[in-house]
Amino acid sequence: QVQLVESGGGLVQAGDSLRVSCAASGRTFSFYAMGWFRQAPGKEREFVSAVSGSGTSTIYADSVKGRFTISRDNAKNTVYLQMNSLKPEDTAVYFCARKREIALSYNGRDKTSYDSWGQGTQVTVSS
Repeated sequence: QVQLVESGGGLVQAGDSLRVSCAASGRTFSFYAMGWFRQAPGKEREFVSAVSGSGTSTIYADSVKGRFTISRDNAKNTVYLQMNSLKPEDTAVYFCARKREIALSYNGRDKTSYDSWGQGTQVTVSS
């Protein structure tokens, strides 16, 4: 079973930038697409972004498109989420997750297509 460990969260002000990371265990990291989800208090966990196993394909939620950038370094077994122009509504616990396949395909935004999850890292954006 893969282990996913997020890091890099924190408290920032609106308009600031932050990068969160997710380190994965194991030797098959590049075989799987990876995603970022977030969950605010009292709300459902929602899709943020995902990247294919090769790193060549990415998708984003409309709410973060143009502000967030997902990337991965397969040599380091790590996926990143660069978050710019942060807003208070971006406040949430951010989770990384491993998809069941290498491609994003039609269900890259569906959290049920991900089978391994990290514990999350808190991102708080003050106004």
